[in-house]
Amino acid sequence: MKNYIFLQARMGSNRLPGKTLKLLNDKPLIQYVIDRLSISGIEIVVLTSNLKKDDILEKWCNDNNIKCFRGSEENVLERYYQATKFYEADNIIRATGDNPLVEPYFLKELLNKHIEYKVDYSSNKSEIASNLPDGLGVEIFTFESLEISYKNSNQPHHFEHVNEYILENKDKFKIYKSCNCGGFIDNSYIRLTVDTIDDFEKVEQIFNNKNFNIDIKYEKLLEIVK
Repeated sequence: MKNYIFLQARMGSNRLPGKTLKLLNDKPLIQYVIDRLSISGIEIVVLTSNLKKDDILEKWCNDNNIKCFRGSEENVLERYYQATKFYEADNIIRATGDNPLVEPYFLKELLNKHIEYKVDYSSNKSEIASNLPDGLGVEIFTFESLEISYKNSNQPHHFEHVNEYILENKDKFKIYKSCNCGGFIDNSYIRLTVDTIDDFEKVEQIFNNKNFNIDIKYEKLLEIVK
């Protein structure tokens, strides 16, 4: 069974342009995302657009021996579907390049449950009542669920957001939600994703905390954040 992490990233951002390669302690933001995801032991592919402005991201990937797949800027669902076919993946973990504190241990647990329960789609993101802060969770798709989504989507937002068709057609899919994986206290109000300069500076403070290390577990990270 082939499992891949597809790391969605691009240089275009209205609120924080170039954030993917923005330096934090002399390392680009995306490197921290990859370092965290690598703890899971699952192979990572960066998925970016075929626009000229993302050439620099592909070059960075090539220079750092990281797989890179390029596809449509606006049709993100198609980008995922084509990448899944190219790598002949069975399960695809979707992560994004603006989440440098993504939780790799819960990711591995989620994948194990996804496979054990033989589901089409799994999530431990903050919006499904995982109680994790925003920016720590991931989603998992089977190839079949992506193919059904790609072939049946008919609304613009279905193509912009990979999970939208599935969430709007739950009767067609077997879904697993890892509720309360972050504990019984709701911490979804905490933002640990990077969309603005304020977000970036908050994450920078966390990384510079003397008790932080790249393989930190969730409970210790939460202590630092709070």
